[in-house]
Amino acid sequence: MREQQWNGVRRRVAELDAGPSSDKVFGSLWHRWVLEDPLGDDELAELEAQLGVRLPEDYRDFLTRVGAGGAGPAYGVFPVRRVQGRWRWEGDGADLADPTALAHPFPEHGPDPEAVDALLAERPEEEDFDEIEDFDDAAEAWDERWDALMFAPERTAGALVISHLGCAQREWLIISGTHRGTVWSDRRVDDIDLAPLLDDAGTPVTFARWYLDWLEQAEATARRPRTSE
Repeated sequence: MREQQWNGVRRRVAELDAGPSSDKVFGSLWHRWVLEDPLGDDELAELEAQLGVRLPEDYRDFLTRVGAGGAGPAYGVFPVRRVQGRWRWEGDGADLADPTALAHPFPEHGPDPEAVDALLAERPEEEDFDEIEDFDDAAEAWDERWDALMFAPERTAGALVISHLGCAQREWLIISGTHRGTVWSDRRVDDIDLAPLLDDAGTPVTFARWYLDWLEQAEATARRPRTSE
């Protein structure tokens, strides 16, 4: 039953390229409705052996039944490829994930919200400085503290970047820990911490729900009659 949710998905994605309004789907001009070839079972086994962890079930099924990446939410699903004998994900921000830490549990909690608010309150403002050089130095020092708090490598252990929305906003798939299999939003560039994507009922969104909901919305948009502009 689990695998059946992917039946026909590759064909459905390919058909969207001919939709009268396919170019109106956000990100489609980037991924152009192209999906990578699916991984073979041997390739998936090799990938997981390299990582030292089993990927979430619906993502495993996607990789072997739909594609190793390509057309999908936002600018597409980051492809996983073998490069010089090693597997890696490729895309804008894919290198933020540490493939050697995917077997480590994703943290239960982020930074103390009070610590985050306190640091934001200390952010330097240009009008408070007489010399621009002094402001630049203070801003650089503050950025270092912010990065140490919000972008510490352990914040995203057990997770990999699977898509980007532009402007350094990305989405992560949790591989290990109690949140395994769910997709999280990353808007730390806008001072908003990592957070799980939730459906209308407040339930965390799994990889399959994330992709299939996008596909339904993309079909509705791509098939709309073209209007004169």
